[in-house]
Amino acid sequence: MSDPSTTTTRPQPVLDTVEPTPARAWLDAVRGLMLRDLRVLRRELPAFLTRTVMQPLLFVFVFAFLFPRIGQGIGGGAGAEFATILVPGLVAVAVIFQGIIAVALPLSTEFGGTKEIEDRIMAPVPVSTVAIEKILFGALQSVAAGILVLPMVAAIPSTPVALEGTSLPLLLVVVLLSALLSGALGLALGTYVSPRQIGLMFSVVVLPLTFLGAVYYPWTALAAVPWLQWLVLLNPLVYVSEGLRAAITPSIPTMAPAVVLLALAVSTGLLTLIGLRGFVRRTVG
Repeated sequence: MSDPSTTTTRPQPVLDTVEPTPARAWLDAVRGLMLRDLRVLRRELPAFLTRTVMQPLLFVFVFAFLFPRIGQGIGGGAGAEFATILVPGLVAVAVIFQGIIAVALPLSTEFGGTKEIEDRIMAPVPVSTVAIEKILFGALQSVAAGILVLPMVAAIPSTPVALEGTSLPLLLVVVLLSALLSGALGLALGTYVSPRQIGLMFSVVVLPLTFLGAVYYPWTALAAVPWLQWLVLLNPLVYVSEGLRAAITPSIPTMAPAVVLLALAVSTGLLTLIGLRGFVRRTVG
């Protein structure tokens, strides 16, 4: 029989009770929110694909495939040049409006009938974190839309499209900033536009952005109408279109890339601040 005085107790393992850092906790919260949104997106994948490809597909088919085949000149009669101009513009439209649709439309529903936003802001994170996650998730969808649309609109035109891959770093920065810009624009519109007026938003905001966004022509071509060339600088889509042209079609005269990047960064920052303020106002009061 062993002597109790000589028995040794086995040391107990020390449990790791280290609290996560605030940055790690914030990242975990954003990841959790994004995983939830990704599950929803998987269920709505056909709708995502349809709204992403339909408009660019129709535009490039009619203007860059059908018109040259039936002898209809467009863009000053230079068919190949117009196709080269059009492709970056259509990718820009896909990137920008995918972010708007991915953020603004769900927000109008969550603030309106379903009140689902109340469940999200109950998460143990600042309200602004929920808004930032929406920007990031919208940006993720915008990047996916650009990757999906670019090869499609580049392959359909009946005339050659002069794409070049010599400015890959510029392309990556432009896509990143443009995607964040689209998410921030969607947040701003979704928080300041009434759910009952969300349909009107597409007539008042989306159409002017598209037709005055240097999608179908380079910004430099507007030198023939100086007042309009300066006015459209208020349109963020101009910088997305011009940035993509500078990156993948450098043969087309465009705005200086440094100006494009600065404008994209400033626009993204301003729209993010406006969107965060509107989101907090709508949720907290």
